[in-house]
Amino acid sequence: MKVLFLYSSREGQTKKIFKFIDSELQGYECELRNLDEVDSIDLAQYDKVLIGASIRYGHLNKKLYQFIDTHLEQLNRSKVAFFCVNLTARKEEQGKDTPEGSAYIQTFLKKSPWKPELIGVFAGALYYPRYNWIDRMMIKFIMSMTGGETDTSKEVEYTNWQKVALFAEEFKGLKAKNV
Repeated sequence: MKVLFLYSSREGQTKKIFKFIDSELQGYECELRNLDEVDSIDLAQYDKVLIGASIRYGHLNKKLYQFIDTHLEQLNRSKVAFFCVNLTARKEEQGKDTPEGSAYIQTFLKKSPWKPELIGVFAGALYYPRYNWIDRMMIKFIMSMTGGETDTSKEVEYTNWQKVALFAEEFKGLKAKNV
């Protein structure tokens, strides 16, 4: 099975999640490509496609929406799933790690003409020391408002790897849409 992974990541957590999913897909040939570097691609050459994108300051990368607009017909014909990575999903007890409970996914579904059958929502990571000063202060401010980590000397990974493994299993079973 040939699988295409398309990612949009700022500090690399989305890419790290893809590498984990790759390890869960034994026997699959997985190709990882950056959405920022893909203009046109024939999705029909892949058995399945998985798109993953991170949220930064409340928004998905504009390149994701451009890709969807350009490839909508192919997306609707292919076995394609989507996942979103954000820090709000760390609040699993509030359901923020589900498509129904994620404000980001609900916004995505309103803005996007593509409606993936399988959607995952994963908590990302805080990499304070890697951020520039402005990003570090903005993210610290947001985290202080939402009850998160504010020590800017820390790196904290919130990703629930068991949940990612379960999503990988669901992705394996993904069937083509009836269009």
